[in-house]
Amino acid sequence: MPTGVALRDVREQLFDAADRVLLRDGPSGLTSRAVTDEAGVAKGVMHRHFDDFDAFLAEFVLDRVNRMDVQAAALREAAGTGTVVDNVADALTAVFQSVAVAIVPLITFRLQLRVRLRKQWPAGIPVLTDAAIMIAEYLLAERDLGRVSPAAEPDGLAPMLVGTGHLLFGDRTGPRPDAATVRKMVGDVLAGVLAS
Repeated sequence: MPTGVALRDVREQLFDAADRVLLRDGPSGLTSRAVTDEAGVAKGVMHRHFDDFDAFLAEFVLDRVNRMDVQAAALREAAGTGTVVDNVADALTAVFQSVAVAIVPLITFRLQLRVRLRKQWPAGIPVLTDAAIMIAEYLLAERDLGRVSPAAEPDGLAPMLVGTGHLLFGDRTGPRPDAATVRKMVGDVLAGVLAS
């Protein structure tokens, strides 16, 4: 690989390359060599910016989790508009059509990554936990607006929605669920708590 080429944002370039490798080849294909080859940089570039590959992966996962903040804000803003079922279905689809669905097995696959993430993320699996928080906050806002029953428990419903969503989207090799399937799942989970 040529050296001396100025790289604008090395971290983002490497993270984007990791996205592509992870989505294409799964967690077992995500190696430092695969990432640097995909990014078109020398292998030493990664090691100049990260202590080791697990440090890179931990920062990659946390960066992708932080990207959900924009989506969470948009979902909170949607409270009171459209339908609750459509808003939740769209949010879940956005989460699971991103690299998030591939990050879950990556975290499960790599022990040292889990160890590093526990230092900054004490419970749950990043991405899934953030998605559950995002959905719970939205359902709470809808409950405050009267579109969800006052008896609803957003902190219990959100993990059910995220877990079921993960089951729908979890098979990277099969067809993705269509919008109607996701909407039906959300409608079934929320059927007893939607205001009529």
